[in-house]
Amino acid sequence: MANPAIGGKSVIMRLELQTALVSFGTVAAVIAEAGGDTIAIDVIHTDRTSTTRDITVTVSDMAVIDKITETLQTTPGVSVVNVSDRTFLMHLGGKIETKPKHPIQNRDDLSRVYTPDVARVCMAIHENQQKAFTLTVKRNTVAVVSDGTAVLGLGNIGPYAAMPVMEGKAMLFKQFADVDAFPICLDTQDTEEIIETVKRIAPAFGGINLEDISSPRCFEIERRLREELDIPVFHDDQHGTAVVLYAGLINALKLVNKSIQDVRVVVCGIGAAGVACSKILLAAGVGELIGVDREGAITADKTYSNPVWQWYAENTNPKRVSGSLEEVIKGADVFIGLSAGGVLKRNYVETMGSDPIVFAMANPVPEIRPEECEDIVGVIATGRSDFPNQINNVLCFPGIFRGALDCRASEINESMKLAAAEAIASVVKEEELNRFYIIPTVFNQDVVKLIRDKVVRAAIDSGLARRIPREFR
Repeated sequence: MANPAIGGKSVIMRLELQTALVSFGTVAAVIAEAGGDTIAIDVIHTDRTSTTRDITVTVSDMAVIDKITETLQTTPGVSVVNVSDRTFLMHLGGKIETKPKHPIQNRDDLSRVYTPDVARVCMAIHENQQKAFTLTVKRNTVAVVSDGTAVLGLGNIGPYAAMPVMEGKAMLFKQFADVDAFPICLDTQDTEEIIETVKRIAPAFGGINLEDISSPRCFEIERRLREELDIPVFHDDQHGTAVVLYAGLINALKLVNKSIQDVRVVVCGIGAAGVACSKILLAAGVGELIGVDREGAITADKTYSNPVWQWYAENTNPKRVSGSLEEVIKGADVFIGLSAGGVLKRNYVETMGSDPIVFAMANPVPEIRPEECEDIVGVIATGRSDFPNQINNVLCFPGIFRGALDCRASEINESMKLAAAEAIASVVKEEELNRFYIIPTVFNQDVVKLIRDKVVRAAIDSGLARRIPREFR
């Protein structure tokens, strides 16, 4: 079985060879016979009895690496020191660092950045706490906070294993929006402890990005922090997904010539992302929205122990439709999947309305693969980068925080999310729009600026902006 920790098709194998027992030719033969291709050899160390080399090997299937490793480990005179691919090498020592903006070159510099002159800055903030936004990193820094309970598709892997994802998130903040972000992985899964810890560290940050916290705890954590902090708190797994989903839906509806007010939408998977997606669609004025989970359609005819589901039942499904996904989806205009791979069947799609829109966003396996239904749908989108129309949170969070920080918004409300979605949708010009291109790539340089401007305007109009950028005065 292939080692899932190794990703990519090129690895570097560090081998120590006892020259009296084995030749490099033997090693090369083992690699070739197993299906590997040696493309580079670097000598790291050599002496009279041994040599250490880094061998770069490419393979068509990563399972071949396991086979090569196992064979070499049993070859006399060969010691496998390490096997690394480019992904692992990129993570050595972490992926981010801090750097001073001003070099300290003499005692005068030292006194101004530290002591004694820094005391004047401290007292200025003490006298007016809002000056922390202009005189400290708070102005441009976001905490990426996780407890490691819902990381990617890996589940509850804990705070240590969550760090690589949170570091990556910090990198995206910086590269796409020049927002400084720092990963904070908490060694607790207690809701109250998480809330209290984030409140305690909040003075250093201009915003809080909650990430990979399991449902339903994430709802309570976000709600409480939004109520108890005066800086934006944004759970990206919920609201980032919702914003990009709605952006894609805006353009998909244009293609099939339907309006948001007239369509019937079925949301499959009523967890954190499903609830957030439903809320943004309700705010946008969707005609009819029905949520479906394992137990079937969520309806006000039932009482739910989960308070989030109870709210959902009271605010969706106005006709109180009941039944399974197969039953509920009949006649629907839009399917939004945030559940599990393979739950949507082709024959279900065939019962939907004309030119149905299918957003199958389960990862890594979508609810239905595009090739299974693309001939009978108007538009299909997934959460994967190897299919057209990827619904990717990266399109949202850098720009939305850039805007919130620039106007010092006290929170990120529904108007700001709607504005962000409209900005993303507007990047795709009318002449470019087609069923395979409803959402821009994450590398489109217009995205962050457009989101930022629309989010700032929405924050100002909502009365949440505590600073008005010059261009909006």
